[in-house]
Amino acid sequence: MSSKIGLLPERYHNKDFFIADILDNISFKDDMASMGYPFFSLSKNRDMRVVKYEKDNTTITINPSFPHGLPTIFDKDILLYCGSHLMDRINKGLPPNKTLRISVRDFMIVTNRSIGGRSYGLLEDALKRLLGVSITTNIETNHVKQTEGFHLIEHYHFVESTHFKQHRVALAITLSDWFYNSIVGKEVLTINRDYFRLGKPLERRFYEIARKHCGKSKQWSIRLEKLYDKVGSIGNMRMFRFYLNKIIDTNHLPDYTIELTDNDMVVFNSRDGEKIDNFEYAIPLGELPSIRPETIQRGAVMVRESEANLDYYDLREQFSLSLQAGFEPQNVDGAFIAFIKTKIVHAGGIATKQGQFIL
Repeated sequence: MSSKIGLLPERYHNKDFFIADILDNISFKDDMASMGYPFFSLSKNRDMRVVKYEKDNTTITINPSFPHGLPTIFDKDILLYCGSHLMDRINKGLPPNKTLRISVRDFMIVTNRSIGGRSYGLLEDALKRLLGVSITTNIETNHVKQTEGFHLIEHYHFVESTHFKQHRVALAITLSDWFYNSIVGKEVLTINRDYFRLGKPLERRFYEIARKHCGKSKQWSIRLEKLYDKVGSIGNMRMFRFYLNKIIDTNHLPDYTIELTDNDMVVFNSRDGEKIDNFEYAIPLGELPSIRPETIQRGAVMVRESEANLDYYDLREQFSLSLQAGFEPQNVDGAFIAFIKTKIVHAGGIATKQGQFIL
């Protein structure tokens, strides 16, 4: 990674068709549970500390694995990539499998990494840290408390090419229940793709803290010493203030600006004119009437077979927004199917046998 403060250059300007399709159609998600607390090391060297965090009735204990150490904020890219694909499957009405198979090359390109033998070795090191770490916390995901210690991923294995010796083409990853629940519960926030161009750990922490706490507001502020604790910085306060001021001077964070007041208040501001997608996280899924998975699948089949030019994700977003606005149907599954039928009729769609939609 570069030693300079600022956005790293994009490595891949001319992306192939499939990568361009991923970038155009998948929004990248970060889980809110880890955005607000120091789950990931900000050190680029092996970090063997035992991290203990206790604030406002929230407790976290993180034990590194030997000899790999704590997972870093750059290792988190693996979870961001997997969580984003899992969220995309959920939005499309597909089964949200805990085990995902991803292309190693696609992951490298989308997260702005180099492609080569050393990069594959670094990727495996990151997987070992995610698998080896032991975490205990009272932070719930999707209203479920993990009472036992857990790892961030439960299993991984590479799939090697049959044509090129030792050429790893795919990666199967099984997510932990704790992280998986946060995605299934839609306890996530959309992040800017330029997040992957932030080459400094502090830059990434400042961005995700701003992203979580600004929310729909234009501004969020916190005292400098509290931000220092929240970030989980391993440097002293003097160096923390120095790097914060450098980031303020370069003003390069995606979506946000930062200012430090004379009385040591750090103020995060949303950049004017930039729309930050928030709809799906305004109210956690557990607080809304629950649509059964088979109903979601049925709606997807109806739209697909209707021959109407409709975006199923957009329809689900519209229905979710109506629930958040106060719509309280007696039967949420029936109301959702009725909503889909109405949209198909208005779009001039036809009957669908599998979706049991007969006009």
